[in-house]
Amino acid sequence: MVSERVRVINPQGMHMRPAQVLVAETTRYDSSVTIVFEEKTINAKSMMSLMASCITMDSEIEIRCEGPQEAEALEAAVRLVESGLGDL
Repeated sequence: MVSERVRVINPQGMHMRPAQVLVAETTRYDSSVTIVFEEKTINAKSMMSLMASCITMDSEIEIRCEGPQEAEALEAAVRLVESGLGDL
């Protein structure tokens, strides 16, 4: 398992469009991708779970990946979150 902590810079937080962008990217990898936020574990491949997570701008999250492509999945997910998930 690999993980990294990142801060959400998207002004709207994890609303529909950013969730869709993250799901589209994470489902490309043969690894589980989860987000830990306020003691909740969220499936990053589930749009509904991401939207229900209440992740807002400036939230610190931990992205965890486990499986054959864990390093690639983590790198892609971190890059997306740090870039604003398509909203900047």
